[in-house]
Amino acid sequence: MRAVLQRVSRASVTVEGRVSGSIAGGLLVLVGVAADDADDDIAWLAGKIVQQKLFADETGRMNLSVVESGGGVLVVSQFTLLASTRKGTKPSWHRAAGPEVAVPLYEAFVRKMEKLLGRSVATGEFGAMMEVALVNDGPVTLVLDSRLRE
Repeated sequence: MRAVLQRVSRASVTVEGRVSGSIAGGLLVLVGVAADDADDDIAWLAGKIVQQKLFADETGRMNLSVVESGGGVLVVSQFTLLASTRKGTKPSWHRAAGPEVAVPLYEAFVRKMEKLLGRSVATGEFGAMMEVALVNDGPVTLVLDSRLRE
């Protein structure tokens, strides 16, 4: 699994003119599921995300996690994160999981995030054409990959 985390002051996902998920502030998590991902990828990635010290403490230093700061989390599926651009100019999606594999893993990832956070997570809609709006706070953006464990 690969994820892009963005600390945001607000973010939302709109599908066909309807807001499917939004947060006032916290983390926008774009997540891509690879064809060979498994439960250990979910556990590692979700655990890593909720522990990242990306939010300011009382001194203004980034010493608080999203759990400690009480921020929201918006999770959006994005298979394009698994693109291979090794050859030519047309990305290949061969590493991305098809819906039959990706949907259950994506849903399990959302449930794991909710369990670790102790609160619900806002989401987009898997497989839908989505409009993602955000205000990147900082900007603070990280890329995490469960295969590389970084």
